[in-house]
Amino acid sequence: MTPVGWRRAGPEDAEALAHLGAATFLTTFAFDHPGKPLIDHLNTEHSVAYYTGKLADPAVDIVIGETPLGAPVGYVMMVPPEHPQLQQDGDIELKRIYLLGPWQGGGNGRALLDQALAVAKRRMARRVLLAVYESNKRAVAFYERAGFRHIGETVFMVGEVPFRDMVYARPM
Repeated sequence: MTPVGWRRAGPEDAEALAHLGAATFLTTFAFDHPGKPLIDHLNTEHSVAYYTGKLADPAVDIVIGETPLGAPVGYVMMVPPEHPQLQQDGDIELKRIYLLGPWQGGGNGRALLDQALAVAKRRMARRVLLAVYESNKRAVAFYERAGFRHIGETVFMVGEVPFRDMVYARPM
């Protein structure tokens, strides 16, 4: 497997993140998300403008993973918590942890999670939150193996279509 190098993303990475985000979201969720709302979601939540805004926000950290040739294969995005009913002081949220299928396994997912935890530590977070789609069993198992525990639920909207996400937390 091609090795992955991790680095903090900068403004020049917005286009790569948009392509990577759209590709991984589509690959992961096309099995049960309706087409038009899914495409609309990709056009807004995985657009160059979306990532340009996130990269300019000092409260957001994005770490991107690339092959030795510079092709993007994964990223993690850490943000202020977006689940007010479940958050506590000192929380940070792992908003996105995306890795292209061929790079899953072999320790790359764990390496990417370690990047997220390093951001949380640098930001002096006490706890990391994340929301995961209840039908994404592989991701749920990965998070539980990494010490995350289920603390509640939330609704994730793809266009006008609601999906149930489980919220997990892990102490630092």
